[in-house]
Amino acid sequence: MKQILTIAGSDSGGGAGIQADIKAISANGGFAMSAITSVTAQNTVTVTDAFDLPISLIEAQLDAVFTDFDVASVKTGMLSSSSIVETVASKLREYTPKSIVVDPVMISKSKFPLLKAEAINSLRYALIPLATVITPNVYEAELLAEQEIQNTEDAKTAAKKIAQLGCHSVLVKGGHLGGEKAIDVLFCDDDWSLFEADRITTKNMHGTGCTYSAAIATYLAQGKDLIDAIHSSKTYITNAIQHALDIGEGHGPTNHFYFLT
Repeated sequence: MKQILTIAGSDSGGGAGIQADIKAISANGGFAMSAITSVTAQNTVTVTDAFDLPISLIEAQLDAVFTDFDVASVKTGMLSSSSIVETVASKLREYTPKSIVVDPVMISKSKFPLLKAEAINSLRYALIPLATVITPNVYEAELLAEQEIQNTEDAKTAAKKIAQLGCHSVLVKGGHLGGEKAIDVLFCDDDWSLFEADRITTKNMHGTGCTYSAAIATYLAQGKDLIDAIHSSKTYITNAIQHALDIGEGHGPTNHFYFLT
């Protein structure tokens, strides 16, 4: 069984962050390990507080995992400060995992900032260049590419701009764009690929970005190429949204184990 490491924040509501990553990795046949960067107080309605773990403890978690396990791939999520981003980037350069999926978590659905403004340049110049693939949503891609995205053509342009930061490939997720289809745009090897799925009308989409990127990391660990890994993950996340759980008073979580019910 391939071993996948997620480096991210903890979600007390269980729908996103480390909790979502572990579920997604497990649901897709991987063994999940974690390094927690921050602890958040959140539920389906809002994030009320967040606390960053000490850098020394983040480093210790990463060293503990990398020196004992055969880490086949890494997924990063919430890295809230410049020091955390640079610490994680330094450790990834030290241990050189084969695949790195960077989910540039910047803001929660309730608009709680999960990435400090001063950390954006650290993300751009320390972490993104290490990525096998970076998976921004439209809002994150707009910030990283410094342009508006209103349609798929804009997403293509933004993906190419972000790739110039030095990463291997960029997947701009189209869930926040309009249209009957949810279309994700991949820029890789100087070309674009599109991944389409029927758009599902539901408010229960908490943790979709975390889940999608964790699934991609899992399939890369299992030896799929990037195109196939994204195809498989797109199918998985679409089904998880289709069977989302209507729990809590706000945005319920995706159903990571929909196939068991």
